[in-house]
Amino acid sequence: MTEGMPVLGERDRLSIITGVLVVLMLAALDQTIVAPALPTIGAALGDVDYLSWVVSAYFLTSTAVTPLYGKLADLRGRRVTLYTAVAVFALGSVLCAAAPTMILLVIGRAVQGLGGGGLISLVQTVIGDIVPPRERGRYMGWISLVWATASVAGPVVGGVFAQHLHWSAIFWINLPLAAAAIAMIHRSMRLLPDVRRDQRLDWFGAVLIVAGTVALMLALTWGGSRMPWTSPTVLALAGTAVVAFGLFARHIARVEDALIPLAIFRNPVIRVATSAMFFVMGSWLSLTVWVPIWLEQVHGFGAANAGFGLLALTLGTVTGANFGGRALMRVVHYKRLALAGSGLGVVSMAGLAAGAAVLPFWAAEGLLILAGFGTGMLFPLSTVVVQNAVERRDLGVATATHAFLRSLGTVVIVALLGAIFVSSGLGTAIEGGGHAAAPAAVALAGATFRAIFAGAALGQAIGFVFFLFFEERPLAGRPGPTPGEAA
Repeated sequence: MTEGMPVLGERDRLSIITGVLVVLMLAALDQTIVAPALPTIGAALGDVDYLSWVVSAYFLTSTAVTPLYGKLADLRGRRVTLYTAVAVFALGSVLCAAAPTMILLVIGRAVQGLGGGGLISLVQTVIGDIVPPRERGRYMGWISLVWATASVAGPVVGGVFAQHLHWSAIFWINLPLAAAAIAMIHRSMRLLPDVRRDQRLDWFGAVLIVAGTVALMLALTWGGSRMPWTSPTVLALAGTAVVAFGLFARHIARVEDALIPLAIFRNPVIRVATSAMFFVMGSWLSLTVWVPIWLEQVHGFGAANAGFGLLALTLGTVTGANFGGRALMRVVHYKRLALAGSGLGVVSMAGLAAGAAVLPFWAAEGLLILAGFGTGMLFPLSTVVVQNAVERRDLGVATATHAFLRSLGTVVIVALLGAIFVSSGLGTAIEGGGHAAAPAAVALAGATFRAIFAGAALGQAIGFVFFLFFEERPLAGRPGPTPGEAA
């Protein structure tokens, strides 16, 4: 097999990138489009106790299978793996749209996640195949733009479909989008070498990592909310996760063709970048969860205006991602770029914590823009340097491992900060009808969100410390050697 990067014309390159970004939009939209339709779905199907699982089932399965798709892409080729992920996602969409009961809808969402988990990492892998590392940051900025668009458009589209059409339309819309994406990339993807390696897939490793991930996510999701952290169910799930991940670590140390080769974790660039982004991603996403509630409880906003208040973070993130991606094409010492972005995230989130009870709205929006800008700079940078640190034969598994640990960090950090919210008693006060304008409620909310934002700032600070140990390796340009050789 030729390890060099395939030579494509600019038209074919843009066709592939545009097509895979449409594919990414499928996965991104389905993490945001469903929430506004949940009350309508509950009224139509009943069994509202399972309503939260319409969201959770997708996130559980999509996170768990991400490393599996990365390995499949390296062993069986990008094209067939990407088409498989789209097909599974489309099948799940049909199951969701046609579901006559809540249980079947949850099962459909789990199937959707089995496809969606592949779409996210495979898009980054395909871009890594056709764009040299020095130019790759620009396109990683486009990926951030897709996510930002989905975060804004998803809730709007979901609400409009549920109110004026039918809730099932939020799933049926995936079919023409999937068909359009495949049509856009089919011809150009055939120009990519269909790399295949004669190795068996590590199914035992896949089972262990899926089991460990699902158990950990369930423990962190249920602990402190549905049941106490010390309940037998939560402790059993946490124990299962520890055992599964322990067996997985032992397994990859003994097996040559493991699902995630041990060399991936031994690589200092990958180890530092994934560790840093584990904390950075979780801290950033925590703001998207808690800022709207903060604006409602401290500033007295309604739900709609609180949602619009979050646009500052989204705008900052997209701008930062585009700036960081373009800067990668020009700078040599990108470690300074990482430290600048991470440091800006630490300072702005610490500012939110310090002024949680007293910040005027305009100051809060300014800090959210800065937090988004600083963190957004890190998204394309971390992915590009991880891809640059491996040979092309391991590009899929390295990209998927990075995406998997970012998602896992999101679950862990959000759950830990959620425990602060639950233990504060603010949730009980809200459920009990406590008015946001009441002085006691505002004081409690201010203290609660001071702790939550401080936790987010701490996560960013841990990421900053990891970036201090970042090893710079020259980014390969075009034309030139493979990413691994350039390192």
